[in-house]
Amino acid sequence: MSKPRWIALALVGLAVMSVAAWHAPPVQRAMSRPTRVALLAELQPVVLKNCTLKRFGSANDGGYLLCDNLSEAVQSAYSYGIGPNDEFGCDVSKRYRVPVHQYDCFDPGRPTCEGGVFVFHKECIGPRAERDESRRVFDTLQHQISKNLDTGKRLIVKIDVEGAEWNSLLATPEAVLDQIDQMPMELHGVNEQRFLEVVRRLKHKFYLVNLHFNNHSCTPSLEPLPAWAFQVLWVNKRLGILDQSAPAPAPMSALTAPDGLGIPDCQLSPPS
Repeated sequence: MSKPRWIALALVGLAVMSVAAWHAPPVQRAMSRPTRVALLAELQPVVLKNCTLKRFGSANDGGYLLCDNLSEAVQSAYSYGIGPNDEFGCDVSKRYRVPVHQYDCFDPGRPTCEGGVFVFHKECIGPRAERDESRRVFDTLQHQISKNLDTGKRLIVKIDVEGAEWNSLLATPEAVLDQIDQMPMELHGVNEQRFLEVVRRLKHKFYLVNLHFNNHSCTPSLEPLPAWAFQVLWVNKRLGILDQSAPAPAPMSALTAPDGLGIPDCQLSPPS
């Protein structure tokens, strides 16, 4: 996602997802610290014996990791939050020879993909079907999959929607999560209990395979976390084989890269 669009959508998100906590006064941040500590305890990546990581999409912001070899049988893919281009979706479509359903109700662009198949929907993901005051259309992940006749199919789902992910995932039924082979995503926010609930829920069905903080969001005020936005890769437990002999937490993959060029990075220190 381009930096200007990233900033614009973050500003839109301020009105809908309680991100005021990111810039809260010191007393409020201190009260939220137990939630951040608990969130960090859950964000412990693991190593899979059968995962060959590969970067899909751009070299920086807009690139995500997948276990390249674990979705050979995927039947469809979804890309939420795309902007004027979708290099990730294009790479996925060409690699796995599947259509990529793109969802974005904020950016009217229609990305193209030579050698791949894009199906654009001027719609966003949300916890319910509705229109906002600007007449933007929102619907649930379950409904969008159903409308595309993808119910029951094996899926890759990428989500980068500036905070709308939390309530959208809370509203997603277990059966829909079961369909998802891999889910690369960027999560926005660290101070609220519901964020912790979503991560814990996902960990019941998925392995957390990588963790990388977006350096557009670095701030020293959220310790023990270095930033309020971070990318993760969720791999369904029906596919991944846990390597219990590997270091825990697993080190960040060398395939990750700073989202923003020319600005300081902030990552967790590797375990000693």
